[in-house]
Amino acid sequence: MSEGANRARWVIVAMVFVAIMLNYVDRQILALLKPTLEAEFRWSDQDYANMGTAFQIATAFAFLGTGWFIDRVGLRRGFGIGVGVWSLAGMAHAVATTVTGFIGARVVLGMAESIGTPAAVKTAATYFNHRDRQIALGIGNTAPNVGAVVTPALIPPLAVALGWQAAFLLAGGLGLVWVAVWFALRVKPVALDAMEAAPIRWGDIVRRRTTLAIAIAKVLSDQVWFFMLLWLPDLFHRLFALPQGTLGWPVALVYALAACGALTGGWLPTRLIAGGWSVNRARKTTMLLYALLVLPVPLVLSVSSPWSAALLLGLGLFAHQGFSTNVFGVATDVTPARAVGSTIGIAAFCGNLCSIGMIQFQAWALANGWGYTPALAICASSYLLALLAIHVLIPRIVPVEPDAGAPLVVAH
Repeated sequence: MSEGANRARWVIVAMVFVAIMLNYVDRQILALLKPTLEAEFRWSDQDYANMGTAFQIATAFAFLGTGWFIDRVGLRRGFGIGVGVWSLAGMAHAVATTVTGFIGARVVLGMAESIGTPAAVKTAATYFNHRDRQIALGIGNTAPNVGAVVTPALIPPLAVALGWQAAFLLAGGLGLVWVAVWFALRVKPVALDAMEAAPIRWGDIVRRRTTLAIAIAKVLSDQVWFFMLLWLPDLFHRLFALPQGTLGWPVALVYALAACGALTGGWLPTRLIAGGWSVNRARKTTMLLYALLVLPVPLVLSVSSPWSAALLLGLGLFAHQGFSTNVFGVATDVTPARAVGSTIGIAAFCGNLCSIGMIQFQAWALANGWGYTPALAICASSYLLALLAIHVLIPRIVPVEPDAGAPLVVAH
């Protein structure tokens, strides 16, 4: 591959990075503006939880179609359409005035944003060989965290200065700019069969043991991520009485550490494989390390400083993102590139839908005086259980080779 073509592939990585970053800016704005919006519109904690639930349900069921959509119509068109729709949905929040209006905007946003995950993973499988793919996944998986750092650092002051509507309009407008640039790019893929529309046999994908393993891992890890994304600002507000203008800074530190975890999640297994380790040993050892790093998270309730809490929670999300990067890595290891979108879509459907339980459970826990203790205990144990499921269902990870369209082989 020529040097120019190699550089062009990393431009694609940069585009995916920006798209997923904006994806998480759009979805996190509501959590950060919760104190302002609940005062203006008289929301209850249950109203807020219902908005989060509506988003999760819409996202989950959309994943059943968006992964297939990306595989069926092609990466280029599918990704561009998805980003355009979710940007418009994000902007629609600025004109909502009722709980129903916000729920409607969240539903459309969630449906469109579901295209981001399968598109990002399929991009890595399409434009990179097995040697470079994990680094591309790691860089891409930092994007949610960068979005989660930028959002709490900029959105609360912006809302104070220009009004909360400006926050939604700015983020959505940037997404529309991205769409124009994406359709202007021309880069040659590595996996030629993954770039164009392809018939996908869903029955074969669903029956694969590897799909079940990835789905279980997504369920157990996603419930932690979405719990943190929705409730973390509220946790800091309740524990440390932080006002709207300063609430975002500890949250930004948490997600800055999470971004580092995503980068190490791509770097560490790559280094181990380069040192002679098998893909199976490198992947599972890396995931075990991250699973152990999540265990101290419940200690956040015993610290007296928001910055100490941010460091503990940041360690947990550092580990989450490293673990998550390797879950995506396992998917690209064991799935042909043309079917990656559908496989990730199915797994993400399971993860998003089951995360509703954590969102509603936390509202119930607050209403009944349990606080955040039970949910944080669940978070601490989820990753060891996820790794166990992967090990049982995929005892040995053997990477598939790029193919020219051979039928999927069902694992029994």
